[in-house]
Amino acid sequence: MDGGTADELGPLIERVRSCSACANYLPLGPRPVLQLSKSATLLIASQAPGTKAHASGIPFSDASGDQLRRWMGISDEQFYDAARVAIVPMALCYPGRASGGGDAPPRPECSTLWREPLLAQLPHLQLTLLVGTYAQEHVLGSGRMADRVRHFDRYLPRHFPLPHPSWRSRGWMTKNPWFEENVLPELRWQVSNALGPGHSGLRPNGA
Repeated sequence: MDGGTADELGPLIERVRSCSACANYLPLGPRPVLQLSKSATLLIASQAPGTKAHASGIPFSDASGDQLRRWMGISDEQFYDAARVAIVPMALCYPGRASGGGDAPPRPECSTLWREPLLAQLPHLQLTLLVGTYAQEHVLGSGRMADRVRHFDRYLPRHFPLPHPSWRSRGWMTKNPWFEENVLPELRWQVSNALGPGHSGLRPNGA
């Protein structure tokens, strides 16, 4: 499937939002949460909406979103500018809680049914942020999240792997100070570069 026309995107989004393929497995019922426009140049490929995003219908409308926006160095207004930023998680609906705590893994139905058609509607993408292990494994295959994040330059210019910005990431960042020192400055430059005019930035070395 190619990028298609602008007229195809609206009906596709309507079909996605009316999807109930895994309704029987979703404790809060289906409510696909995503942000998409054909002009987007930056894609955030994340895990799945949390309860707050499910309630609001707005992706990353929670503390994880606040953390991610701080990492990226952009404002709420820039983050929710659908003309430049697409947000398509691995699963579009809140999957419920895992038996051991935390959210359950993203359900696989979304990747099978919707991911390829949705991404085909993004012909101008310059950079994809792979947020969390599930997004990274889907695109890059098996591997250690920390290793990928530390060696992010191996995946540029197309992809930038990141940990999931949940509350657990605070402890992880404390144990891995290189993330703030080395990764975040380059992340902010890459994000600024992908977003284009009005989002200027310098490389960490000032170049």
